[in-house]
Amino acid sequence: MLTINPKYITDQAGNKISVVISVKEFEDLVGKIEELEDVKLYDQVKKSDETSLPIDEAFDLIETLRKEK
Repeated sequence: MLTINPKYITDQAGNKISVVISVKEFEDLVGKIEELEDVKLYDQVKKSDETSLPIDEAFDLIETLRKEK
């Protein structure tokens, strides 16, 4: 579970205008966002009709193309 302890910065009227979190909390949030993006991309690929290659074949193809350059 992600725990965030925000500290709010307010204007003179008491309206929240900014949030301060620790570096650790920020890094945890960025990590969670990256994980969610990965899941979203995975779901998109699974729904597509594009053909795929086994990982070993993909690496072989990449290596072959790299050597041709």
